[in-house]
Amino acid sequence: MKITSAKVIVCSPGRNFVTLKIETDEGIYGLGDATLNGRELSVASYLQDHLIPSLIGRDPFQTEDIWHYFYRGAYWRRGPVTMTAIAAIDMALWDIKGKALKVPVYNLLGGKSREGAVVYAHANGVDIEQTIDEVARYKDLGYLAIRAQSGIPGLKSTYGVPKDNKPYEPAERGLPSESLWSTEKYLRHVPKLFDALRTRLGEELHLLHDVHHRLTPIQAARLGKELEPHHLFWMEDPVAAELQDGFRLIRQHTTTPIAVGEVFNSIYDAEQLIREQLIDYIRMTVVHAGGITAMKKAADFAALYHVQTGSHGATDLSPVAMAAALHLDVAINNFGIQEHMAHNAETEETFPHAYSFSEGMMYPGDTPGLGVEIDEKLAERFPYQRAYLPVNRKEDGTLFHW
Repeated sequence: MKITSAKVIVCSPGRNFVTLKIETDEGIYGLGDATLNGRELSVASYLQDHLIPSLIGRDPFQTEDIWHYFYRGAYWRRGPVTMTAIAAIDMALWDIKGKALKVPVYNLLGGKSREGAVVYAHANGVDIEQTIDEVARYKDLGYLAIRAQSGIPGLKSTYGVPKDNKPYEPAERGLPSESLWSTEKYLRHVPKLFDALRTRLGEELHLLHDVHHRLTPIQAARLGKELEPHHLFWMEDPVAAELQDGFRLIRQHTTTPIAVGEVFNSIYDAEQLIREQLIDYIRMTVVHAGGITAMKKAADFAALYHVQTGSHGATDLSPVAMAAALHLDVAINNFGIQEHMAHNAETEETFPHAYSFSEGMMYPGDTPGLGVEIDEKLAERFPYQRAYLPVNRKEDGTLFHW
């Protein structure tokens, strides 16, 4: 079998997605997700201008060699654009391999370690009461784990809180919007949120919270310590991870579990955090960290240090990436949890898929390959629209982490 062609499909059924389709001389094709939120066209260009020409004529079964060809063979390595492009190729090749062998991809990764993957939903509200109502709603839908975010008194807008009663979607059409931030107001408010959630909903539900990189290590240590009585499943991205020594300070002061890594694009971004057991969950995603080949190795490395996976799974991943994540989730031994934000109806129709949700779990399905298709005719009806994530400033105007 040989690769005969590959093309990039850019569409926007409610938000922008970049999809790679690799075709072979035996009529079998594979799909990969190449979506990088806010830099979609950069990845599309890198694939079209630089990587696809070197794919033609190759054996799609050689996933390991092809991965290293595009990673190790390039003098300028890593970075989100490069790793997202490599991930798209890698996913598509695993899809082809599964289809050719007539097996789901998880069987090529060692087979099932579990029947399904526990997932967590996002419950967001403009205030504590609305957040409690949303958590209760997701609990009634069958979710066993729920991330809770609330608006902060005194701040006009807050990360995770939807606008106009629509599902939360941070990417906005046009140029980046700006929002305001106050660490002091946030630190006063969040413990009250989880006090109320536990009082109203009890102890059994797994609760998670995303700090979104907005604290210093000592501030994160304070928050983690104050949240200890509420037994969070995790506190996500407590600080910006460029200074990884900062996690050691957090670790010294709190037993609240720590999750980090959705913005990482290589295991080298997480090596110290994992090796020194400074985190409990690694959140790298299959689409931004080099694909299934790279993520399987990252998961195996993390397992040596009692670190579990908790892969990013927001709506900036297409159903192709979600399927790839689920195949990996059910195969690896040290799976922890999978993020899940439901796509809108247009996306579901554009990317019909075999995976499903039931009683707090997601299942990849038994379709050969990844189990996802793309309706190219329908995709043409949703052209790309420029969109960005917001920019964040402190109340005094200082540019800050979003």
